[in-house]
Amino acid sequence: MDLSVNIGKLRLKNPVLTASGTFGYGEEFADFIDLNRLGGIIVKGTTLYPRQGNPYPRMAETPSGMLNAVGLQNKGVDYFVENIYPRIKDYDTAIMVNVSGASIDDYVGVCERLQGLDRIAAIEVNISCPNVKQGGMSFGTTCSGAESVVSAVRKAWGGTMIVKLTPNVTDITEIARAAEAAGADAVSLTNTFLGMAIDVERRRPYLSTITGGLSGPCIRPIAVRMVWQVSNAVHIPVIGLGGIMNGRDAIEFMLAGATAVQVGTANFIDPQVSVKIVDYIGDYLQRHNLPNANALIGAMTT
Repeated sequence: MDLSVNIGKLRLKNPVLTASGTFGYGEEFADFIDLNRLGGIIVKGTTLYPRQGNPYPRMAETPSGMLNAVGLQNKGVDYFVENIYPRIKDYDTAIMVNVSGASIDDYVGVCERLQGLDRIAAIEVNISCPNVKQGGMSFGTTCSGAESVVSAVRKAWGGTMIVKLTPNVTDITEIARAAEAAGADAVSLTNTFLGMAIDVERRRPYLSTITGGLSGPCIRPIAVRMVWQVSNAVHIPVIGLGGIMNGRDAIEFMLAGATAVQVGTANFIDPQVSVKIVDYIGDYLQRHNLPNANALIGAMTT
């Protein structure tokens, strides 16, 4: 079966990507799956300078999901270029870097350092992280903020650019249109929803930051709705994510209008889930006598 899809000029062998922040740099999962079978790997959030992340505790289980407040912990883009990239560049899959920053200059600086790496297939501009005090979601909650970051990155990055949107807005279609107008080749949604949980015995928040990002199957119906709305509002590909736990969930996002999907929280439960989803999509196409994965995109009937 032909599972390939296109994100702008970037051709993926299949529509299954691993979401940033839940799959490390990919190599951590090499003992569990054949990474070459994936459509792509989006490595953990990368910033201009090293970040220690937020204090512990920064993860908490919730009904049908989890809260996290990791805070983009990473060793910075120079460490990635010098140490990580040489180890992952030869995987036969699309390697993408999730780019974040506290300022527009930070985003640009990361992209300038990545520009010369010929095996980086795309970047994902993160304007949606709810767990940092500066940058992140603050850029993604207004059209002007989104446009300012995306347009600056567009000048610094000549390759495929995906913009990761926050669901913590009144109308996500407005932000998607702003990103498209500023030069995005695709948008990915949704990032985590802002939430909190309280330990009632201690009468204290579970997270050191009080609030954090909610992910998992509990957010999937909302994420599917937002993907459907955005796919009908823009002319660029939409990448769907939010609570995908199996192949059926991935198909649901594609029928709603997603060209590709990202698997996040499910990787913590089953490290093989991403390749299982690849297999499921192939089986689904065969069972329904569909010619290729593109036949699924936006194919929901009403």
